Amino acid sequence: MKPIVLAETANMDRLEWLRLRQKGIGGSDAAAIAGLNKYRSPIQVYYEKVGGVKESEPSEVVYWGTILEDIVAQEFSRRTGLKVRRRNAILRHPEYPFMLANVDRLVVGEDAGLECKTASEYLKDEWVEGEKIPDQYFIQCQHYMAVTGRSKWYIAVLIGGNKFRWDVIERDEDIIRYLIGIESEFWQRVIEKRPPEMDGSEASTNLLNLLYPVEAVVDDEAELPGEVDALIEELETVKAEIEQKNEEKARIENKIKALLGEHERGRTSEYVVKWSVVNSNRFDSKRFAKEHPDLYQQYIQTSTYRRFSISKNKSRKVVFQ
Repeated sequence: MKPIVLAETANMDRLEWLRLRQKGIGGSDAAAIAGLNKYRSPIQVYYEKVGGVKESEPSEVVYWGTILEDIVAQEFSRRTGLKVRRRNAILRHPEYPFMLANVDRLVVGEDAGLECKTASEYLKDEWVEGEKIPDQYFIQCQHYMAVTGRSKWYIAVLIGGNKFRWDVIERDEDIIRYLIGIESEFWQRVIEKRPPEMDGSEASTNLLNLLYPVEAVVDDEAELPGEVDALIEELETVKAEIEQKNEEKARIENKIKALLGEHERGRTSEYVVKWSVVNSNRFDSKRFAKEHPDLYQQYIQTSTYRRFSISKNKSRKVVFQ
């Protein structure tokens, strides 16, 4: 099976490339749709495809990842002896035209490709030698194998600018069938303009702030559907469970503190426990405002945001920030 070339990208500008990406699901989209990308949620991908949220200029992380891609590819070739080449094209699955791939490299003389990554030092634990590849990149490579028909995919990563690791991911037909299923269902939603449900990810929270910013707020009231009552009851149940868990957490901590007593540290065969003395200096803003009101006004900074609250009556109000 050979993929179809949707477009050659060697001389394509970024805006055109972004427009073509909206015509299907790419490798980085696949993990988000599967719920395995902590930076992007399925609903965020949906709005990117339907044009509800425009992609901004690449971040510093994305920029340097692109700049260092060639270095990672060269180092992979040096360490493995394998020759790789660019494939400057957006590739399309011959049977599922919504499945797209913009691969980093293809391996010459092998039925394989290469994905190049960079990671900060803070993410080094996700790339421990001998451990599995992070889920989102494993899914990304399986997506590429689904589109290109290749039997394996190499992945190479430069961590913190000074640690290099490479590995190989074998084609998994069960996972590919799963991806085809969830991507088919997702793309049908895009066609029918049926967004997926919101989830609790930070990406979804950020998306809501982008879709409905402070500047868009109008001073009127919406008639909410009856299902909101059930959602609020569900929310109250979750809050009660969180409160109960917090009390349980405090109970366990207090039992350990009582065993420590006046000792700052304690040790078991498995753990070191500390109940340390900490000095914290805090700025007394209220006193400063009272004693130096003019100077306080010069440095005060107003922040504007949307506050979510639920009230049943005037005497009972719950506020979420």
